[in-house]
Amino acid sequence: MPRKMFRKIFLVALCFVVCGALHAQTGSDKQAGLGRPASAEEVKQRDVTTLPNGAGLPDGKGTAAQGETVYRDKCAACHGPNGEGSPQGTQLVGGVGSLASDNPVRTVGSYWPYATSVWDYIHRAMPLNQPGSLSADDTYAVTAFLLNRNKIIEASEVMDKESLPKVRMPNRDGFIPDARPDVGKGSLSTGNGKNKKSQAR
Repeated sequence: MPRKMFRKIFLVALCFVVCGALHAQTGSDKQAGLGRPASAEEVKQRDVTTLPNGAGLPDGKGTAAQGETVYRDKCAACHGPNGEGSPQGTQLVGGVGSLASDNPVRTVGSYWPYATSVWDYIHRAMPLNQPGSLSADDTYAVTAFLLNRNKIIEASEVMDKESLPKVRMPNRDGFIPDARPDVGKGSLSTGNGKNKKSQAR
């Protein structure tokens, strides 16, 4: 028997053996014993879709002063006491005007186009060791703290589902519609890195 033919027969036989073994494992009633079903409260906490216009934002509110406490307790260990970043977490403050430079700094203040997206990301993914654990109030407060540290809102402003969508981020116009047909007309992408100056809110 030619060597190539033997190799093909061997590979086909090996595939059948592997597939049979996998089928035997998945076909049993025994579970792997990993994880657990999510509780209704856990599903509710994560089942939030927040759009740039504020649709989907829950009730709640927070100020920069309230957010400073939450930030210190939940965020500063990774992102630094003032949002300057660390080896464990990205920089969150500063960088405005740097996107078109040779050393762009992508932060909440310099890169994100919508304040509602900041809220959504914090609410879903932070803190890293307990994602989704912040209440709506705590998330509004931390968002207000970061927006204030980036000089986007005043310290006295209260962020809630009405005020947050009205915040004009410095890089709002730094994204352009993506013309690729497979991503849809409404998708935004960073364009040529130009950071247009924000208009007043």
